[in-house]
Amino acid sequence: MRGPHNIIRLIRTGATMVRTGAMKVVLDAFDAPAPLRVLAYTLGWPFQWLGYKGDPNMPPATRALTALGPAYIKFGQVLSTRPDVVGEEMALQLRVLQDQLPPFSRASAMAEVERELGRPLAEVFSEFSEPIAAASIAQVHRARLTETGEDVAVKVLRPGLERAFNKDVDAFYFAARIVDLFAPGARRLRPLEVIEHFDGVVQGELDLRLESSAASEFAAKTVGTPAFSCPASAGMPQRAG
Repeated sequence: MRGPHNIIRLIRTGATMVRTGAMKVVLDAFDAPAPLRVLAYTLGWPFQWLGYKGDPNMPPATRALTALGPAYIKFGQVLSTRPDVVGEEMALQLRVLQDQLPPFSRASAMAEVERELGRPLAEVFSEFSEPIAAASIAQVHRARLTETGEDVAVKVLRPGLERAFNKDVDAFYFAARIVDLFAPGARRLRPLEVIEHFDGVVQGELDLRLESSAASEFAAKTVGTPAFSCPASAGMPQRAG
């Protein structure tokens, strides 16, 4: 546990929640007890200037999570499936949380793929397009295999994303332990259980080999089924996709 990093990140999180107007909305959604509310505002109110402004056209909770970055966006998406934790109204708001983020550059994507493959990109792909879709964890490019001329889709994790996610998840665990320690009445919210669930979901999504394996399994099980058409997976062992 990196104490100083976690404390700074939580202060900035609290400051962003206050600055965007999300603090009260979120605490009300969790029906947070008074000690937890005091702790949350203590971490956020004096440091509002450190908080991110976010998009004022968004509702407060989605505005704050989007401003705080991919880990928080993904956390919001996970919570949208847990109305038992955040309530029906908040879960409904989080379901419309924007999943689209600005793409990173084609050059950065190509560098990531070369690093994962350990060989020049041109040896593998004769063509590699600009991004055609971008979300919170990865983006997709059209490409053509040099050896066979086959058109393929290449999914690439955002550069530095794994390290950033792990740092934020570490801060989430730290926050959950603070809640357990200073706000025993909030234990009914099962903060550690929620973070553990989130951590497992994200770690699975960060390893694109699991997605490739699942796609291959789905394709194998639907062979000869007219209602399904599943593209073949390249089966590359690298995490770039």
